[in-house]
Amino acid sequence: MGSSEAKTPTLSDRDLAILLTLSGLFGGAIVLANIMAGVKIGVWKLGFLTLVVPAGTVAYSITFPITDIVDEVYGKRPAIYIVWGGLAAELGMFILIPLGQLVPALSEEMQELYSRVFSPQYRIVLGSIVAYLVSQHHDVWAFWKWREVTHGKWLWLRNNASTIVSQLIDSTLFSTIAFTSVLPASQVVSMILTMWAAKIIVALADTPFVYLGVWLITRGQKPAPQPRLSKVAAPTL
Repeated sequence: MGSSEAKTPTLSDRDLAILLTLSGLFGGAIVLANIMAGVKIGVWKLGFLTLVVPAGTVAYSITFPITDIVDEVYGKRPAIYIVWGGLAAELGMFILIPLGQLVPALSEEMQELYSRVFSPQYRIVLGSIVAYLVSQHHDVWAFWKWREVTHGKWLWLRNNASTIVSQLIDSTLFSTIAFTSVLPASQVVSMILTMWAAKIIVALADTPFVYLGVWLITRGQKPAPQPRLSKVAAPTL
């Protein structure tokens, strides 16, 4: 009755809708984080601690729980695909923004406003892309390794252990590439630590939402359908 090889299970319509929705949220957060970071610098005062961070920090931070949820429910490969989809959104933004610059404005003020909000500083763009690729791939890899170590238990530990280290990698690479020789070394180090501290706070706060997301997706289903995309080759750097 045909080939004796086991068929690779296909994604249901529900699974596909979930992955597309999470991928859309992920890409939107990446694009917004880049735009917001160039427009506003925020200050968080938490008692004796003052955190000075780009406004895009919160938007960027929610990308990590998204990949953790996908990693937990669907496995490592779909999470990597979402990371690369986010990269495509980021690159697409930097291609489309200059095209919008070419559209004649109704007034000079509009043109200046567009340039002020959207014109990228390419060193910051480079730092953003490098930090994004390295930290997001590390997060997917680390989450999966922690899953193996904990035998699928302690989601809170896997989520925070992978995310907190990945956020340190992200903050270090971005700040070093974007601001070395632009700012004194002491300020670059301070920026790294400040951004990392803010991201840790967001990472700890999002843990209940990771549990909620996993529960909403898996309720009424058998756990861990990771083999679904196991025969698809993952993109590599």
